[in-house]
Amino acid sequence: MAETTIEPTLASLSERLRILHRQTRETPLFNPVFQLSLDISRKLEGGELSIEALAGLVDELETQSLGARAARLRQLIEPQDAVQRLAALSVANDDFETFCAMWERPHMHAVFTAHPTFLLSPHRSEAVAEAVLSGGEPRLREAPEEPEITLRYEHDRAMAALANAQDARDRMVSGVLREARRAFPDRWSELQPLPFRFATWVGYDMDGRTDIKWYTSIAFRLAEKAQRLGRYADRLAEIDAAHDFVATLRAASDRAETSAAEFAGDLSDPEALSAAANRLTRDGPDKLLSLTPLIEQLESDAAAGDAERAIALRTLVAAMRADGLGMGWIHFRVNAKQLHNAIRTRLGDAADIDLSSRGAIAALRELLANVEPQSANFASLAVESSTATRQFLAMAQILKHIDADAPIRMLVAECEQPSTVLAALYFARLFGIADKVDVSPLFETETALEHGGRFLDLLLAEPDYRAYARTRGRVAIQTGFSDAGRFVGQIPASLAIERLQGRLAEAMDANGLSDITALIFDTHGEGMGRGAHPSSFEDRIEWALSPWAQRRFARAGIALEPEASFQGGDGYLLFATPDMALATLTQIVAHSPAHTDSDVPTDPFYRRTDLSLDFYRAIKDHQREHLESRTYSRAITAFGLGLLNETGSRRSRRQSDLNADREMSLRQIRAIPHNAILQQLGYPVNIIAGVGSAAESNIEEVGALLSESPRGRQIMRLVRASNALASIKTVAAFGELFNSAYWASRPYRGTEPHLAQACEALAEYLIKDDRNGVFRRLASRLRVDALKLHRLFDLVPDDDPHPERESVRRAIGVLQAVRLALLQHMFLKVVSVPAFSRANDISRTDVLEMVFTLRIDEALAQLRRAFPTSFPRKDDFRLDEPGEYPRGEGEGYAAIRKNYIDPIEQAYALCLRISTAIANEFGAHG
Repeated sequence: MAETTIEPTLASLSERLRILHRQTRETPLFNPVFQLSLDISRKLEGGELSIEALAGLVDELETQSLGARAARLRQLIEPQDAVQRLAALSVANDDFETFCAMWERPHMHAVFTAHPTFLLSPHRSEAVAEAVLSGGEPRLREAPEEPEITLRYEHDRAMAALANAQDARDRMVSGVLREARRAFPDRWSELQPLPFRFATWVGYDMDGRTDIKWYTSIAFRLAEKAQRLGRYADRLAEIDAAHDFVATLRAASDRAETSAAEFAGDLSDPEALSAAANRLTRDGPDKLLSLTPLIEQLESDAAAGDAERAIALRTLVAAMRADGLGMGWIHFRVNAKQLHNAIRTRLGDAADIDLSSRGAIAALRELLANVEPQSANFASLAVESSTATRQFLAMAQILKHIDADAPIRMLVAECEQPSTVLAALYFARLFGIADKVDVSPLFETETALEHGGRFLDLLLAEPDYRAYARTRGRVAIQTGFSDAGRFVGQIPASLAIERLQGRLAEAMDANGLSDITALIFDTHGEGMGRGAHPSSFEDRIEWALSPWAQRRFARAGIALEPEASFQGGDGYLLFATPDMALATLTQIVAHSPAHTDSDVPTDPFYRRTDLSLDFYRAIKDHQREHLESRTYSRAITAFGLGLLNETGSRRSRRQSDLNADREMSLRQIRAIPHNAILQQLGYPVNIIAGVGSAAESNIEEVGALLSESPRGRQIMRLVRASNALASIKTVAAFGELFNSAYWASRPYRGTEPHLAQACEALAEYLIKDDRNGVFRRLASRLRVDALKLHRLFDLVPDDDPHPERESVRRAIGVLQAVRLALLQHMFLKVVSVPAFSRANDISRTDVLEMVFTLRIDEALAQLRRAFPTSFPRKDDFRLDEPGEYPRGEGEGYAAIRKNYIDPIEQAYALCLRISTAIANEFGAHG
């Protein structure tokens, strides 16, 4: 019988899914997503539908998902209004001081980080950006080969985003200066605009990785210096090609570029390091360590020139003040444990002391009192074995030989006691850089958030720390949404973080530090699972740093330096072009967290703490029950990380063997992949779960409070936006893949007889598998909670600005159904592979389990080893002796490759493309 093929489309499958959904009224347990996957699977296994045809469907689905992503971004940043928005924001009133206050203090520090979220290739990101600006649909051109996501690739992408951000800021500064000249013709030259600072930690973040050499960080900083000096020179040449400083800047850029190339090589050889270090440290006319003399001269030139030249020169000077001798400021990051290991070597007889004890604080006070600064060189870096100490040495060399102006941040992850900060301060003093380094503890774990207020009280009461903070002019902390959102839940995490931020304002006020600034770095992300609200830019800013927290600082008279991360490919999309960057920056200014009205009435959410605190605690308890549940852990790890693409240079999980996958802990998976898995399974548990149950006992009052409260409405907008993309039926559908009864029944009564043997093998293998029951239990629990949530929805107005919920939900449903059909195809193929002998301690059963946990690359490697297609042939040998055996050429295992192994590879490649499309529908990876 000749094969017939069909060409499924998004429209036809969406309509089929809509019809299937009707059946849930008659049969509540009916699963339309899984039924659609079965429809597709039957056609695929019956020969009516080819993998090539499914690939065409995936092309369509992927393009549609990129369009959805572009539409969300367009709605978020509104690029079509950016120029008018800037003009409206920069209109001057009659008060020059008020105008200066608006533009001389950063509205935000934007930090370009590189967590593993480089999901979209450059050409897909470009297609999305073009669609955002044009208002049309993304157009994918012929793609080059997908780049490998290395640390250098991430750094290059960060630098491109920073360059676009700088260009947008220049446009903003020029507009502000032009308006100042119009409104204040006698005083406008006094204005020193600094609306934004930019920074990055790409290449300097050592938390969770050991693959970054110390000289890699030096090389990156030199490359950044070369790039920024080149950009300064280009801009000055546009203003005045004959200006002396054009040559000065280019010479310094060339020198930095030469040293960057040397430090980018392998410097493990002492001779190579000595040569590179000596060239970098050698004095010369092209060694530029400070921009101060240039800034002073350019300001003098501006005063003597015409208005347009003056505006151009002052715009360049503003960029120099903001960025220094780099593309932006830099953030080093270490883990508290690394600092603890380093400081113990300095504590002598007290090396074994509990660093959370009062005795440790006393010992560190003594260390700080007696520290004698020591000089260091690049040999000091080469011989230092402690990661934390090495970071301080690297900072010292950067400040001494690359950029003496720009301060450096030292972020300390998992920082849960004040002694850790004092330890960092000790090393900063030891190497003479305490006046240029901001030590910033990260509050992210449940313990750190619960005890963070006491931590801050103790730290700010320390005389050494207060003196240090005064020298720096700021107290710096970091609040993170990664582990907080994973282990506490996103809503409890956000509420706990804002309370911690409020406690910082109290502690600074109580310790006489209200005359210096509070720098709060919120390392949230782009996906709603990592602390970035999707509904509007105002919500996005306020979710990380709420109006309540902002007002705590304003009312204490403390200037606030808000800082937020833009992570990986997701965050960089907001800065994909200078026009998009301008739209993003103007949105930030429009909702500036650094300029707060302290007289706004108190939100009822913070007055009715009898309700709001109970609500918070109940959600947190519900989330904890999930996280401590074997059911949840097993479901989330059922496929390992096999549903996800590689999206970063940092490992997403620690290594484990095959047997360990079945007992994989959630702590083995980093926070961003954890969020991404929830999206791929169809339900963002760490956002939605618990909200309905938390309101159940007092639903009328809680509903009224959430309706009246701006913060409450914001919470519900997040939950609604997440719920609009969620499907409990999809969660349950994944469990059906492991349902022995399904496979036993599929060829029942003579249907699909060609699959009978494979289905029987699957049914027999999966009898003892626990995953079907795990997914069913999880889906049941989510369903009960969702019923309560929808009762709460009925009581709170719907502010969700995304009206196309059903079409989006159906698009995701089609993606999930196609992927479930492909997973079934892979399962059927692998159990049909002929038996092979055990080799390298890997059996056929092991290979089956590899496929069921989506460790496909490993499974394919084992199958190709078992069934080779490249082997010696008789014709390869030139022998005098005749021989008849074997007759014919023989095909070896080529048929097995073609019929079983290659289809698994093709199906999995489509699965990963579907994962990208689903992430696009959510608007982010993680």
